[in-house]
Amino acid sequence: MAKSTIAVIGAGGKVGAHLTRLLLERGHSVRAIGRTAERLLPLVQLGAEARLGTVEDQRFLATAFRNADAVFVMIPPSYANADPPTYQRRVAEAVAEALQEARVRHVVCLSSIGAERAEGNGPIAGLHRLEERLNQIPGLNVVHLRAGYFMENLLAGILMIRNSGINGGAFRADLPLAMIATRDVAAAAVDLLADRQFTGHTARELHGPRALTFREATTILGSAIGKPDLTYVEYAYPDTRGALLATGSSPVMADLFIEMIDAFNRGVIGARESPTTAITTPTTLEEFARTVFAPAFERH
Repeated sequence: MAKSTIAVIGAGGKVGAHLTRLLLERGHSVRAIGRTAERLLPLVQLGAEARLGTVEDQRFLATAFRNADAVFVMIPPSYANADPPTYQRRVAEAVAEALQEARVRHVVCLSSIGAERAEGNGPIAGLHRLEERLNQIPGLNVVHLRAGYFMENLLAGILMIRNSGINGGAFRADLPLAMIATRDVAAAAVDLLADRQFTGHTARELHGPRALTFREATTILGSAIGKPDLTYVEYAYPDTRGALLATGSSPVMADLFIEMIDAFNRGVIGARESPTTAITTPTTLEEFARTVFAPAFERH
């Protein structure tokens, strides 16, 4: 297979770092787009070309995209932003204009389950707008990967488990949710970016091997860290909002997260595709708990 040049937004993040490594392992050239040299340094050491700048800068992005065979796009999180919807719109517009200026023909977009809805889904609404904006670009072939709940999000519970002996959150304990490892999201993206056999505008959901409730997930995590009786406790929305503010989220972002969680809890958003039509992925939560969660728990 011919080697390609791929530009990756968010290369220093959870999905982007995995994706960049996979592309480099296959011999492709990667333009790693990020905000800080420190986050990109491990990828540069592996052979990536660092492109430092902000994704709100259309001119910077157009230069980074120019002559690329494909581009991986996303909206990097900005939890402390006082006006997240405006930030998301600025990024979506800058990305779209840069893609059009650079005449990029193939894009893989990191989206989310629930992005089919324009509102009432918290920060996912910004991904809906990104999808819609990319679909407006003449001649662009794009796949929107609507990923499930990242297993890595469960790492946020480590301090609670350490300090209180429980796991908890505002999600319903009995809510079945598609949970996926970020490395599997990257693996799905790398094949699309390298082969570029897709045309038009399509959206595909990314599921893990099976849906899990937070009660079930907590038992799996507990077993991996020697706490088989670990329990999951449901927290009220105001308590969760306070915890989000305490960990650096802006008030508006905290409200958006609560809106999103409530939409999941009420079944307004969730996995729509069946396991036979969605892209199912191999990493089980048991494997994630053993290889990622347990070592992280020990480091704390």
